[in-house]
Amino acid sequence: MTQAHLDKFGRPIVVVTGIGVVTSLGQGKEDNWRRLTAGESGIHTITRFPIEGMRTTIAGTVDFLFDGRVPAPDLSEKLATLAVEEAITEAGIGAKGDFPGPLFAAVPPVELEWPERRQLADAVGHYPIVYRDLLGAASSGKFRPWHERFMFGSVADRLAERFGTRGQPISLSTACASGGTAIQLGVEAIRRGETDVALSLGTDGSVHPEALIRFSLLSALTTANDKPEEAARPFAKNREGFVMAEGAAALVLESYAHAVARGAKILGVLEGCGEMADNFHRTRSSPDGRPIIGCMKNALADAGVTPDDVDYINAHGTSTPENDKMEYVGLKGVFGEEKLAGIPISSNKSMIGHTLTAAGAIEAAVSLLTIANGRIPPTINYHIPDPTIPLDVVPNVARDAEVKRVISNSFGFGGQNVCLVIAGEPV
Repeated sequence: MTQAHLDKFGRPIVVVTGIGVVTSLGQGKEDNWRRLTAGESGIHTITRFPIEGMRTTIAGTVDFLFDGRVPAPDLSEKLATLAVEEAITEAGIGAKGDFPGPLFAAVPPVELEWPERRQLADAVGHYPIVYRDLLGAASSGKFRPWHERFMFGSVADRLAERFGTRGQPISLSTACASGGTAIQLGVEAIRRGETDVALSLGTDGSVHPEALIRFSLLSALTTANDKPEEAARPFAKNREGFVMAEGAAALVLESYAHAVARGAKILGVLEGCGEMADNFHRTRSSPDGRPIIGCMKNALADAGVTPDDVDYINAHGTSTPENDKMEYVGLKGVFGEEKLAGIPISSNKSMIGHTLTAAGAIEAAVSLLTIANGRIPPTINYHIPDPTIPLDVVPNVARDAEVKRVISNSFGFGGQNVCLVIAGEPV
């Protein structure tokens, strides 16, 4: 490894050589990019399960893969499989079922969903049912496949077996920052010299009735059901909540030296990763913005760059009153009000919804595509500006621009925050 393959801190430069994306807009990064820059929405009325009596009846569900209900682990695995296949194919690395590096997978928390619980109750055979009756039915052996399927690590285990990744796969969930965390772990593994190649992904197929009800009870979801495509309104004055969505993205990460040695095409550079957590509240951000500010500052410091070096901000931008306000507070604390006013910032959640554990990975992929194509996806549904959040949100229409470096934000419940600094060329 030569000096040219090391960053300014003497660490291996980490590059991206493969990208895979699946969202409600479609399968594959090209289809997603075309529709994102056209300002199209993948949010629609839910048809996969009954929605009568629910406060929120819309989502960015991926409906073109299955007919009817699919349990969250199965859908999450399918979405991840498609994204990984695309990323590995583009990277041209390894052989079929023989990926030469570890797997870091951001996956949603899983539990038995209502149809499975009903089957357990029916197996008891009498009413009233107490908890030990359900334990007895579960231990009968009849439902043994569920034990493996609904374990947290099952998705990553199956992906590791399918793609032949090295070592024990890592399953992780840091709420809405999960996708960013998976990328950070891959970057750090390469920097430590543990591997030359890593597969990082985020996937989430957990739009189901119980999840919708739980987020509704938190007053986090929009109830603008009449016009689904207009429901997600990040940074707008009339924003009222986020839209749940499904999707996946995968990145093949390599040391720069390894990628150059095999003649791989460099799609971008993971220059810096930053994180900071707080315990202020289970769902709310600290009102002083310190964790968000610290997270972004840590990412910039890890990359060895300053706020002046950032050309575009891929916002977390959930469309909730609280998050959008706090993201602005955090950005102002890092960039300053004057500098921030001149930096374009947009949220692709306005089009695909909030993909939860997959969001950070999807947005990293979108950031790479933004740099490669010189075009910034818009924030759609921005018709009533919020005067307390004076940002250039690239409203409604994509914008051509030279983008050399992006900071991509992911802020999760529980104060779990991850930021990535992404560039186009090794420096």
